[in-house]
Amino acid sequence: MAVPFPFSAIVGQDEMKLAILVAAIDPSIGGVLVFGDRGTGKSTAVRALAALLPKMRCVVGCRYGCDPAGAGGCADCIALKAKGVPKSHLVPVPVVDMPLGATEDRVVGALDLERALSQGVKAFEPGLLARANRGFLYIDEVNLLEDHLVDLLIDVAASGENVVEREGLSVRHPARFVLVGSGNPEEGELRPQLLDRFGLSVEVKTPEDLPSRIEVVKRRDAFERDPAAFTDKWKKEDERIRKRIVKGRELLPEVVVPDAALERAARLCMALGTDGLRGELTLMRAARAFAALEGDAQVGDTHLKRIAAPALRHRLRRNPLDDAGSTERVERAVAELFGS
Repeated sequence: MAVPFPFSAIVGQDEMKLAILVAAIDPSIGGVLVFGDRGTGKSTAVRALAALLPKMRCVVGCRYGCDPAGAGGCADCIALKAKGVPKSHLVPVPVVDMPLGATEDRVVGALDLERALSQGVKAFEPGLLARANRGFLYIDEVNLLEDHLVDLLIDVAASGENVVEREGLSVRHPARFVLVGSGNPEEGELRPQLLDRFGLSVEVKTPEDLPSRIEVVKRRDAFERDPAAFTDKWKKEDERIRKRIVKGRELLPEVVVPDAALERAARLCMALGTDGLRGELTLMRAARAFAALEGDAQVGDTHLKRIAAPALRHRLRRNPLDDAGSTERVERAVAELFGS
């Protein structure tokens, strides 16, 4: 198995790293969309996340990674929980790659042909959505994804459940995951229905200052020459981030969102003309998760200002009278509301 590049060794790209960490603290935010130039560390950051996250507790033998202490789960785990606390073990949080050319059967699951032919038994072979349950589903070049897979992902992301009915099979299993998509905007836009499902959207750019570019090349070269030694060098820093995630998850339920912060969030969304109320909800959840990551007990202006652009830039309508980009429009509205 290839050694992932250490998360803490990624140079710059602070907004992308923050968005990924915030989504790890609170998966209900709805995933992260990372758009930008090629070769800017988009996929590197996502793969680094796998090694960074603390392990999760799963029911032993469950193909969907069900939580032994959580409500619901697959049919088998619900039956086991009815008899008592099922046996469990710790496993790495799944970070599953979904290739662009994946078939629908591979994504949702299908009939296990080997068992059907050898034993005459109709059995379900879980797909990528099953493997990604309680983890992360990563799609590179998400803007090039085929329409029928986009529709499928929208349905599952909304319900948190995958339903398969084909070849005489009828299977229903949990599929709650953080959707992480990356892509290059020059290669096509994302369908609005899927774009709206991403909680946070970040833009990554090629570093424009000389020291940063040199440092990126030096670190990448050192990693490729000796991955083990390079990873060991950054082990303490990665461990520090892992502890922040653990403490942030513990603190999250206790973080208070005062009415004043909710009013600020609503005023900001009204000023930007975002559609619906998903903007306010996402901004509030992301600000709360960011506060938990920082170890703060209450959401304030600092948290809202920092997370406003990722939470809102992809929710703005095009304004024919305003040539400014979405990021600039959000920053301008934040400055007017909060003060520079």
